[in-house]
Amino acid sequence: MSTLVFRNGRIVLADEVVQGSVQADRGRITAVDSGSTHAAGHDLEGDYLMPGLVEIHTDNFERHLMPRPKVQWAEMPALLAHDAEVAAAGITTVFDALGVGDADPDSLRGSAWSGVVETIDTCAAQGLLRADHHLHVRCELPAPNTIDLFEPFDGHERLSLISLMDHTPGQRQWEDIEQARVYYTGKKGWSLEKFLRQVEYSTELQARYAQPHRQYFVDYCRTHGIALASHDDTTEDHVQQAHAEGASVSEFPTTVAAARAAHERGMCTVMGGPNIVRGGSHSGNVAAAELARLGLLDILSSDYVPGSLLGAVARLVHDGILTLPQAVATVTRNPARACSMDDRGEIRQSLRADLIQVRLVDLPKGGQQAVVRAAWREGRRVI
Repeated sequence: MSTLVFRNGRIVLADEVVQGSVQADRGRITAVDSGSTHAAGHDLEGDYLMPGLVEIHTDNFERHLMPRPKVQWAEMPALLAHDAEVAAAGITTVFDALGVGDADPDSLRGSAWSGVVETIDTCAAQGLLRADHHLHVRCELPAPNTIDLFEPFDGHERLSLISLMDHTPGQRQWEDIEQARVYYTGKKGWSLEKFLRQVEYSTELQARYAQPHRQYFVDYCRTHGIALASHDDTTEDHVQQAHAEGASVSEFPTTVAAARAAHERGMCTVMGGPNIVRGGSHSGNVAAAELARLGLLDILSSDYVPGSLLGAVARLVHDGILTLPQAVATVTRNPARACSMDDRGEIRQSLRADLIQVRLVDLPKGGQQAVVRAAWREGRRVI
């Protein structure tokens, strides 16, 4: 690759923003300089130059694979649409979060994943993907078919994170049964009768499968050196169990108490970008902005809206909760380090030239919108 020079921009570094330039060669950053330069190169036009975003939990690929209930889309067009969307949102490293296990035969997560995994590998090998794709397997512990459906991921080189989930209504994310009813009857189109049947059935499955499946995946992560995450921790006991099992990440803690317990044990907390942008949780749980104010927010995930990552960064800065470098770290350096990726997540010499050009646009009714104007992965422009 030829040498790249990015000039006339505001460079977002780990602890400060400087007016300056960045040089990259053969996919790596070779120099970061403050002040102006007369070297020819890409004119940032005064925009911000940030590290490419690192997304470790997004359901967006699943949304393209099943755009409507019971409607499954072909793997390759779904993947390419998802890839284009995350790249346009400034995400240069994406962990495709794929849910494994569901007692509902009509669900995507109750289906075989081998074709999806093969499609990711094929598209990557042919240079068709803009972002660097990894796998985050979300294991639904009470589902009877979870271990069987995990088989295509077993030993796969892209597998970088496993999270342990239990969506049984009445606890964790769905501690409020009414919130669960609204979600399942609204998004999934279930009738009230089906929802009530599933609540009863889910409790039976949890009692039978959750603990043996949990032990299987805890042992798997220890044996294979895969990062382990808990999911929807609500109590200190939830966090204590996950930490004892080797979890280093607490995804979407639902209470301040759980988030504080995770921090006390050295675990990273992950919250959703949509939670920040919307001003609260769609499940009625703790607001991510509150955790940020308390110093208990480490990582932001776009969850179900890729564009929410930069939207959340802009909101946190505009509301005076975090500085720009601190907010950017939640979507770059912090998620990269949590998953042992030491080669990206910052604009620093020798790291990957994963970079995005961002303009903050003032909105008529107040606030700002972050607009991605260009993106590079390992020095190659992808947007």
